[in-house]
Amino acid sequence: MSAKTPLRKTSPSSGAPKFNRQWIDVAAVVAWGILLLKYWQNGSLNILIHPSYFGLVVVTGLVLLAIGLCKGYQLFRFPKKVPPRTGHISLLPEGWTTGLLLVTAIAGLWITPKLFTSYTAVQRGVQESTVTTRVNAESFRSQIKPEARSLVDWVRTLAAYPEPDTYVGQKVNINGFVVEAPQLGANHILLSRFVLTCCAADVYPVALPVKLPAGIVPKKDQWLQISGKMSAEQLAGKRQVVVVANDAKPIPAPEKPYEY
Repeated sequence: MSAKTPLRKTSPSSGAPKFNRQWIDVAAVVAWGILLLKYWQNGSLNILIHPSYFGLVVVTGLVLLAIGLCKGYQLFRFPKKVPPRTGHISLLPEGWTTGLLLVTAIAGLWITPKLFTSYTAVQRGVQESTVTTRVNAESFRSQIKPEARSLVDWVRTLAAYPEPDTYVGQKVNINGFVVEAPQLGANHILLSRFVLTCCAADVYPVALPVKLPAGIVPKKDQWLQISGKMSAEQLAGKRQVVVVANDAKPIPAPEKPYEY
């Protein structure tokens, strides 16, 4: 009897092409390019970074999209000619870093960025941005007419010369969002705006105390257009400027909510 040659068992997946992990790299680069361009297109960049950097973001998005598409075309047409990735030291298993970048980009495409609220303003010290007084008043002039000053213009003016009596009776026309301030007394709120210097990570709040007309009780985080006059009051143990509002109209959050 001739010895029978044992049959070799073949795996059902033998001969099937293996998944190239470089496709994860391609997907991550393309996703980030799309994300940056989407934020630019739908106006989300207004609440994320300073307008001076919009052009850089758009160029970066286009470059990432172009690189990703070119790399994807190369992998699709010439899969065997694409050199494997060279080894490098990584704290995470191979493919995890790029995978996390891809997941982050997908989350960004799904989640819409939101404005900072009064909670953030309080956490970052909005109460400290109100201006206290000096004993003796001196003459001071600003190049901007009082009624044309924004909330941030007023804060900067008061920082330059923090004497409340200098501004008593000057007209005020400002807008911002409501921060509750029960320590200031009845009918008083803090009207706040965020100032952005580079990106959302470095925004800081500024605010002015406002005395509202009787019967007006705005909600926290509500945006108001305030018109009235400056006054000086003793609040929370400090003499400081207070906007005495003649009118307080609810308004939608502006398209560009930050000051620069």
